[in-house]
Amino acid sequence: MAAPREPEVIRDKAAMRAWSRRRRAEGKTVAVVPTMGYLHRGHLSLVSAAAASADPVAVVVTIYVNPSQFAPTEDLATYPSDFAGDLRKLASTGVVDAVFSPADLYDRGTGRRAAASGGAVSCLEEEAGDGHETWVRVERLEKGLCGASRPVFFRGVATIVSKLFNIIEPDVAVFGKKDYQQWRVICRMVRDLDFAIEVIGSEIVRETDGLAMSSRNVHLSREEREKALSISRSLVDARTAALNGNTDCEQIKNKIVQTMTENGGQVDYVEIVEQESLVPVEKMDGPVVICVAAWFGKVRLIDNIEIDTRS
Repeated sequence: MAAPREPEVIRDKAAMRAWSRRRRAEGKTVAVVPTMGYLHRGHLSLVSAAAASADPVAVVVTIYVNPSQFAPTEDLATYPSDFAGDLRKLASTGVVDAVFSPADLYDRGTGRRAAASGGAVSCLEEEAGDGHETWVRVERLEKGLCGASRPVFFRGVATIVSKLFNIIEPDVAVFGKKDYQQWRVICRMVRDLDFAIEVIGSEIVRETDGLAMSSRNVHLSREEREKALSISRSLVDARTAALNGNTDCEQIKNKIVQTMTENGGQVDYVEIVEQESLVPVEKMDGPVVICVAAWFGKVRLIDNIEIDTRS
């Protein structure tokens, strides 16, 4: 492990852009890890992937809770935060050069009005008035899975990531594959809009009991957390069944739903889709991913598992 060192904290957009350009002028690759803070070992694994992406490399971690990806009914106000703790964790890695943590990345305008009814509404739109109105959409990939129940989410993600890319101008960006649809949306956006950025997908980091690491796990009661283990267990069972010859997607999905429901989960979706296009499949005859979202108590959790029955 590298010796601890304090990263430089940057709040201003122009200062961040200038910092990146100086690092590139020094011959370094700039690698960014976008986060919303409240960091855990999963985030730190992304930092490690960024540090390993090139040599020499300058690693930037962003800490910014993005209001445009939350609907007014979602948990923006209660999203956990521990900036001082985050800085300590990043310093302990010894590989983070800068933390970009701006106060606000949106122009709020001079007036205030409620968003028009009938369209996608986010926490940002409620306050926007004559401010921010430009959005980035990845139209097909954003529609299914989490996009079905969170219609503003991927519009907000694609927009804020585009803004971060324009500010930081990275060569490499690292995203966790726990947010599988998000990773694929960003990959497609980068391809379609000709960002000169390599997007790395980093594998899911789990607790010792199998629960996928998430900043939202802190809101689970002990009982809810125990019941939430049914997510990862059902995914592992599904992969075992598929590799043993049961490739019928409907049967496998029903079994996952049954397992989570019996453990008190309220299922948002269980889908088996092709890994890159995210198109649902009926038989697992190629690279697929099983994606799951479910509520345990007031906490919405997501998880997934990649399967390729050909290997």
